[in-house]
Amino acid sequence: MDPVTRHAVTVQGPLDAPPLVFAHGFGCDQSMWRHVAPAFADRHRVVTFDFAGAGGSDPAAYDPDRHRHLDGYAADLLDVLQALDLRDVVLVGHSVAAMIGALATIAEPELFAGLVMVGPSPRYLDDDGYTGGFTREDIDELLSSLASNYLGWSAAMAPAIVGNPDRPELGHELTAAFCRTHPDVARRFAEATFLSDNRADLPHVAVPALVLQCREDVIAPVEVGAYVAEQLPDATLVVLDAIGHCPQLSSPELTADAIRAWLDEQAAA
Repeated sequence: MDPVTRHAVTVQGPLDAPPLVFAHGFGCDQSMWRHVAPAFADRHRVVTFDFAGAGGSDPAAYDPDRHRHLDGYAADLLDVLQALDLRDVVLVGHSVAAMIGALATIAEPELFAGLVMVGPSPRYLDDDGYTGGFTREDIDELLSSLASNYLGWSAAMAPAIVGNPDRPELGHELTAAFCRTHPDVARRFAEATFLSDNRADLPHVAVPALVLQCREDVIAPVEVGAYVAEQLPDATLVVLDAIGHCPQLSSPELTADAIRAWLDEQAAA
């Protein structure tokens, strides 16, 4: 099956316009971008897709070996770009997809013009001189809970991840997205995500980057966003006046405005 069908790719906007590709994070699918991506379809070729194991992707696309590490997801992303014959791509990646995007730009830098990283984290575990936001005990407990009761884990974790307790509908939406993912796939993707360490990869990202960070985020604290921006060779850090790990859901206009402003700056440079 070709990558476009395999990953349920959708395309909006003029076919000859600069490509803007949106990649979703753990437990989500391309619908997470529905409030942001269409805002760019007037002057971009806007592409959304589902990673293997998510959303409308072909169930056969998920391979436990290929997707044991984030490189397998980066290879999927590159397959999609090549199938669409895209060049000068700006990749907008949320959460773990920000690091997947970074890996893809390192592997095939000639395909990319820029990278937008929304709530990125190169390592979730704390380390000497590095604040990731989680202890090893935290991650072990998270993975154990996910493995033993995925639906219960989803219902408990989604509201905390999305934040904004005064807007419970956001937590309900993220819970529903988590519950659409097969528990075995979610467990393996969680391991690939939360046990990863991509700090050494950041200096090798050769394209300009925008790091979008919410001012309060339990998954990727402000310190992590600042670290990512410092380690990238050419990065702009923007801290959104937003709460939670999913600003494309909770503050879509702020998110779109920040991306648009950065794209305009890149075009004028």
